[in-house]
Amino acid sequence: MLHTDTISFLPADNTRLANLCGALDENLKQIENALDVNIARRDAHFRVSGKARQVRHALDVLEYFYNESSEPLELDDIQLGIIEITRGPVDEEIDPDAPQLRTRRSDLRGRTPRQTQYIKAIQEHDITFGIGPAGTGKTYLAVACAVDALERDLVKRLVLVRPAVEAGEKLGFLPGDLVQKVDPYLRPLYDALYDLMGFDKVTRLFEKGIIEIAPLAFMRGRTLNHSFVILDESQNSTPEQMKMFLTRIGFGSKAVITGDPTQVDLPKNQKSGLTDAQDVLAGVRGIALHHFTSEDVVRHPLVQKIVDAYEKKGREREAEAAQRKAERDAARQDGPKE
Repeated sequence: MLHTDTISFLPADNTRLANLCGALDENLKQIENALDVNIARRDAHFRVSGKARQVRHALDVLEYFYNESSEPLELDDIQLGIIEITRGPVDEEIDPDAPQLRTRRSDLRGRTPRQTQYIKAIQEHDITFGIGPAGTGKTYLAVACAVDALERDLVKRLVLVRPAVEAGEKLGFLPGDLVQKVDPYLRPLYDALYDLMGFDKVTRLFEKGIIEIAPLAFMRGRTLNHSFVILDESQNSTPEQMKMFLTRIGFGSKAVITGDPTQVDLPKNQKSGLTDAQDVLAGVRGIALHHFTSEDVVRHPLVQKIVDAYEKKGREREAEAAQRKAERDAARQDGPKE
């Protein structure tokens, strides 16, 4: 059942209204798509229709951004604001134990309760698994914690690792040697470092060997002491590679393993090392297994909907497969007997 409510901003301030709506009402369209509502505007009056809960969220969002619209609003501000308003922000004044990370981004913090718990888990455990869908901040927050540990002199170096597993294409078509072939797979880690430390500083630390990025295949035989080690996209490791990686950890080191079990690019008959590790290491003291959900997605609001849609369809397919199996089993039992 559709619900309709209105909100008005009087006396009308045309500058604020223009900033709130955005060019060609782009900001209003973002709010509509993110919250599944329809917004009709006449001057300073807004009529919102949709499900009652979503309408309430939309009214809160409109009021919040109107108060913030003395300057033009960036698209990123709109999308992050929608996430925080609809799910409840993690406010350091409310949560005095919220971790403070020392990076170039002074405003860096957990955007959702699970993100804050993830940062705490990394700080309190020697090995932490960050498991969940795309866009939940698994890799970015892990890199932020690594930068924080380096800035505080808790570790001497950062080692960032990814499996060189292709997503539907073969490595052989890429030009260059092996290191050059796998470099595109490591690009997200570079991007996070540049954002958190700045290009010049990262370049200097690479030259000094304080930051190292390596394919997982290059890790065998190494022992990493006083290091912060991140294994990204770990769902594309094999159980043997996962064991090999975890046993590289030396004295004074900390490891974070991130991955999304629903996006495995391994051959169909190959078990994921991340899935295997969850079974093997469950209950091991000193290891944290932290799970994210679609509610923690902090990318474009449509990403959460995409994740939810795939999860829903996956459950439906599993239910259909179970029903077909039950029907086959029943047919065999009821078949002709000699």
